[in-house]
Amino acid sequence: MNNQSKEKANSSQRIVASSAAGPDDRDYVFGANNSPQDNGCCAIILTVLAYILVILFFPFSLCATIKVVQEYERAVIFRLGRLLPGGAKGPGIFFVMPCIEEYTKVDLRTVSFDVPPQEVLTRDSVTVSVDAVVYYRISSPTVSVANVENAANSTQLLAQTTLRNVLGTQNLAEILSNREHISEQMQNVLDDATDKWGIKVERVEIKDVRLPTQLQRAMAAEAEAARDARAKVIAAEGEQKASVALKEAADIIGTSPAALQLRYLQTLNSISAEKNSTIIFPLPIEFISGLLRK
Repeated sequence: MNNQSKEKANSSQRIVASSAAGPDDRDYVFGANNSPQDNGCCAIILTVLAYILVILFFPFSLCATIKVVQEYERAVIFRLGRLLPGGAKGPGIFFVMPCIEEYTKVDLRTVSFDVPPQEVLTRDSVTVSVDAVVYYRISSPTVSVANVENAANSTQLLAQTTLRNVLGTQNLAEILSNREHISEQMQNVLDDATDKWGIKVERVEIKDVRLPTQLQRAMAAEAEAARDARAKVIAAEGEQKASVALKEAADIIGTSPAALQLRYLQTLNSISAEKNSTIIFPLPIEFISGLLRK
C-alpha cells in the first residue's frame, strides 16, 4: 500500500509539472525521465565505453564530440534512441558522445513557401485558381523533431488542404473582396493544427485569384453594361437639370424685351470674336410668321 501511494504521489507531481509548463517548457517535459538507468545495464555499459573511447583517443576525439550550432539553430540530441533531459541544446558549443548519441539541427528562423495554385469550387459553383504564401517558424525544436517526421513538408501539405477547404465555403464576391479575413481564418486553422508539431504559423497571404477566361469575359460585359446604364442615367439627369435652368432663364428674359435684345447682341459679339466669314442673324419666330401671313 505504501508503494502504491508513493507511485500515485509521484505520478501526480509529474502531471502537475507538465501542466504548469508553458509552450517553451515542453522540451523539458519531453525528456524529464530519459535517464540512462531507464534503459538498463546495457545502456550504462555502452555509456561507460563511450566515455572510455573519448578518454583514450583524447585530444583527437574532440573533433568528433564537439559540435557548434548558430544563434538561430538548436540541436535535439538522442542518446540510445531517447531524448536527453534539458531540451534542445544551443546556441554555442555542446558535446555529442560517439556511438551512443545522435543529434538533429533545427532552424528557428521564419520560413516562407508558396502554396501551389489550387483549383477551388466556390460556394456559388464557380471554379477559381488561387495561390497563397505561408510564413511559419519552429517554436519548439524538440516537439518538431519528435512528433512529426518532416515538419516543413507536413505544413505545406496541410496549407494546400486548408486553402481548398476555407475557400470552398466562400462566394466568389467574398473571395475577391475579403482577402484579409480569409487569410486570417487560414492562419488560425493552420496555427491550431500545427501547434502539436511545434510550429507557429505567423502569416498567410493570398497572392492571386485567377478566373476562367469565359467568366472574365462575362464579368467584363456585365461591368460595361452597368457603366453604360449609369452614364445614360447621368446624362438624362443632366438634361433634366439643364431644361429646368433654361426654362427659368427664358421666363426671366421674356419679362423684359431689353434683356432679349442684350442677349442677341452678346451672341453676335461671341460669333464675331471667332473671325468667321459667315455670320448668321437669328430672327424671331414671330417676325417670320408675320411675313408668311402677308
